[in-house]
Amino acid sequence: MKSMAVDVRTKSLQAFVLTIVGLGCATQEPLPFEEGGGAVGGSVSAGGAGGALGGSSGTTGGRQGGGATSTGGTVANGGRAGRGGSQATGGNGTGGAASGGASGTSGAASVGGGSGTTGGSTTAGTGGTSGGGAGTGGGAGRFGGAGTGGAGGRGNAGAGGTGTAGSGTAGTGTAGSSSTTPLDCSNIPPMPTGGTVHSGNSQGGSNNLAWQIWSNGGSGSLTTFSTAAFVATWNNSGDYLGRMGFEWGNSGKAFTAYGDITADLAFKKNGTAGQYSYVGMYGWSTNPCIEWYIVDDSYSAMPFNTGTAPSGTADLDGGTYNLVKRNTTGTGGNRCGNVTAWDQFYSIRHTGRQCGTISVSEHFKLWDAKGWKLGNLLEVKILVEAASGQGSVDFAVANVKKTM
Repeated sequence: MKSMAVDVRTKSLQAFVLTIVGLGCATQEPLPFEEGGGAVGGSVSAGGAGGALGGSSGTTGGRQGGGATSTGGTVANGGRAGRGGSQATGGNGTGGAASGGASGTSGAASVGGGSGTTGGSTTAGTGGTSGGGAGTGGGAGRFGGAGTGGAGGRGNAGAGGTGTAGSGTAGTGTAGSSSTTPLDCSNIPPMPTGGTVHSGNSQGGSNNLAWQIWSNGGSGSLTTFSTAAFVATWNNSGDYLGRMGFEWGNSGKAFTAYGDITADLAFKKNGTAGQYSYVGMYGWSTNPCIEWYIVDDSYSAMPFNTGTAPSGTADLDGGTYNLVKRNTTGTGGNRCGNVTAWDQFYSIRHTGRQCGTISVSEHFKLWDAKGWKLGNLLEVKILVEAASGQGSVDFAVANVKKTM
């Protein structure tokens, strides 16, 4: 087995009063720890063709602590393509046949004017030339608006005939949509058998199966398989993080350079997880240094309190998320080098779920629209984090995907 770099860092546990937003009740809960570490990146595979993604960005909320080195995997292709406008047909003109607008961008071709009638002489008229400039198709992204097709051109007079020119009406495109089908939660595959158990602070894997374990005490492990599935296990680890997905090393790129990123996950929780726990998506960026979370479930009641009040909410992926930005410090390392404080972005789902598709890039766009800027994206991984307790999370599906 290839030797991998080790994430080592110290995290300090802080207590804070858990105040459930909007519910008016308070529960004591310590702040989580920060975690990080360097990583080696991988190569990039091309994604599918299609429309660019629309939408806006979201946020997530808070841990404190240290860091460890992370080693990267390479990147695979995935994601979804946008689909453009539907056909529209122009009206009839007299004279030569007129063809309509050219193909709409991101959309199906619009059809222009209908057939013209022939002229008065005994020789049939020749159809008009094709008209209309290129139309624009469905709007960009998942939530793109309707695009308009090219206007139909006017036909020339038919040769040998005396018919008048035909004119076509403009074609209209429909809104762009994704070709990716969300995970079917009524048909989840069983957990794979066999697998390889990894323990200690370690990392490995490649493409979207890059994995990492970090804990600041006790024991924890990660079981990986040849498919996009894993088991995260902890035993009074103090702060345990087990994760799997894409790893891009210590330089990374802007999130827009990776295309449309989504994740399918279906899991079962077992045991306990102490005073805080997160199940969802996780990663780091540099320049600026950001630690980010998209949390879809927890062993605690959802939505949990990070210690910083949400700055808003957003509806995405069939649920409502609290958006939180907070600054934190740590006594250990992080993935950003010599920094002592950094921001955290959180999107925290109001109602926990154990199966579904997370539109990761749409959360990034939500955050960006609020002025919360990610830097160079280093990783996008499915995460389990647990403060303490003894438990495990079994992911029958843990598939992070991207489409250019």
